[in-house]
Amino acid sequence: MHLSEIALKVLETKFLLKDEEGRVIETPEQMFRRVARHLAKAESLYSDKEDFEDKFYELMSSLRFLPNSPALMNANKPIGQLAACFVLPVEDSMEGIFSTLKNAALILQSGGGTGFSFSRLRPNKDIVRSTTGVASGPVSFMKIFDMATEVIKQGGARKGANMGILNVNHPDIIEFIRAKRNLGELNNFNISVAVTDDFMEAVKNNDIYNLINPRTGKVVKTVKAKEIFKEIVISAWQTGDPGLIFIDKINRANPTPHIGYIESTNPCGEQPLLPYEACILGSFNLTKYLDQDAATRIQGTVINKLKYEEALNLIKWDSFRKDIHLAVRLLDNAIDVNVYPVKEVEIMHKGNRKIGIGVMGWADLLINLFIPYGHAKSFRLAEDIMKFLRNEARKASISLAQKRGVFPNFKGSIYDAPHMPALRNATLTTIAPTGTISTIADCSSGIEPLFMLAYKRLIINNEFIYTNKNFIDMAKRFNFYSEDLMKEVYKTGSIKNIRGLPLKFKEIFRNSFEIPLEVHIEMQAAFQKYTDNAVSKTINLPSSATKKDVARAFMLAYDKELKGITIFRYGSKKGTLLSYYEAD
Repeated sequence: MHLSEIALKVLETKFLLKDEEGRVIETPEQMFRRVARHLAKAESLYSDKEDFEDKFYELMSSLRFLPNSPALMNANKPIGQLAACFVLPVEDSMEGIFSTLKNAALILQSGGGTGFSFSRLRPNKDIVRSTTGVASGPVSFMKIFDMATEVIKQGGARKGANMGILNVNHPDIIEFIRAKRNLGELNNFNISVAVTDDFMEAVKNNDIYNLINPRTGKVVKTVKAKEIFKEIVISAWQTGDPGLIFIDKINRANPTPHIGYIESTNPCGEQPLLPYEACILGSFNLTKYLDQDAATRIQGTVINKLKYEEALNLIKWDSFRKDIHLAVRLLDNAIDVNVYPVKEVEIMHKGNRKIGIGVMGWADLLINLFIPYGHAKSFRLAEDIMKFLRNEARKASISLAQKRGVFPNFKGSIYDAPHMPALRNATLTTIAPTGTISTIADCSSGIEPLFMLAYKRLIINNEFIYTNKNFIDMAKRFNFYSEDLMKEVYKTGSIKNIRGLPLKFKEIFRNSFEIPLEVHIEMQAAFQKYTDNAVSKTINLPSSATKKDVARAFMLAYDKELKGITIFRYGSKKGTLLSYYEAD
């Protein structure tokens, strides 16, 4: 197992066991063995005589597949909480609000991320009959949740993360939209507006819509949809928040509508969940399924002329298939051996048994196939890979269901119908951002393009200079590497304006801000097509992007049937993890 310097630092800081003095007492190999042993314990619950510990260990230690961070941190430890994603309900009462805050604290402490819809809370200045006073509204309670998150150390390793959502028809929607315009407000929250199809159509048609008091169900005001949309655009342009959650689209894909209505997602938006529901995620490193020797030979002969079928033949599909079936079993086992900090969450998670398998290393795979991010072949390959992953995951879940039974809430679900699969898990696929596990695997994150070719990255108060290894390798192999070239790359993170470089290399090494917003959204749509849950994807925009660009991105995301969208205009938010590396 080869681990990069950054990967080792992340593991030592966040994952490897330590003694009471804080000294690391576990190697990366021992960590993977600890996780594999713990997950294999679930086999005894089903009288399965085959030992899966070695198989799980080999899958993870080879860095082909990694489960979400809490599983690596907490497996076989007293805290024992393995899931990354949670959603908790926020009821319109003081008891309900602070009961949720308590549960959130337990989840955050265990390494999970929490999502909330504050849409049930009565608006600011609404009456409170029990005290003859007035309500302070959702945003005021979000600030309390934010302050509590600030003081909670997630096992001493993970920064607290929350998603706050408000329905677009809530009377306090403007206050919510503007909540993060002031620096320092709600730093532990991502926020998104839950927009309906009716609202988006009203924006298109310049129509009005109603703001409704959730306490009474009565209309309190009628407003122009475009005015609300304009406020969303301004805030997103200034700060990156709020994003949009297309709540009707999400609920049309709800596999268990008989159990409840989905009202929120996890902090990064890729996992829509019912109240009190959780999900365990994991991602495949796609670069591990590339026939690298064959790809290298082809790069030297048919650069940019690779036929699509030839690209497909460079992927080791049989190995991928085998690993998908093993990963489904691994994550399903994780549900059984998980230690849940909240009983209601355990009931819901074991009732629907949601897992979310996704991918990372997508940009690296495209580079090695000499397919530019955004080329027609890249969208086609995204769909084909995700379709293969979803179909094989379903076959694996069907096989598990035959041995272990379908998920308990199966009856009444969308699968409880003729010619539908009898699944062990209500959902199987999710595209997560994979920020930490892609660092461990030393590959590009999620389905994002390269952020930049060189940049500073802050990891647990340690600053690293990251330079894309594929770029350095190809620059040397194709004889255009030089110290002067690297100095230019370190200044801007880009080769766009460097003279003398072949156009084909500029195309495959475009950074995130050189890719049109339409391409970002099209790529998200390509992966969403065969993803059960949702797709975490940041629509990165250059600092020169306008508010019209933001508005266009939001409308295109709706038209492309995405489940949500997050935009980030470079430089609009201070203190981000990534930045240019400016050489001294």
